Amino acid sequence: MNDFTLDELNTLVAVFEKAGIAEDGSVEAEMFGRIKAAQSERAELESMDFDDCLGGACKL
Repeated sequence: MNDFTLDELNTLVAVFEKAGIAEDGSVEAEMFGRIKAAQSERAELESMDFDDCLGGACKL
């Protein structure tokens, strides 16, 4: 699987923001929304401390 890293997702978000993509239902806007969601999920995943998952207490 070829997932983007958090740095790559941050770069993509910055590029879309500089391009001024409006949330108007266009293909570009839909892609920007998916990229922002992926960025948020990746940031949450990378911020998790997996040591907290011992004993089944993980919020995954």
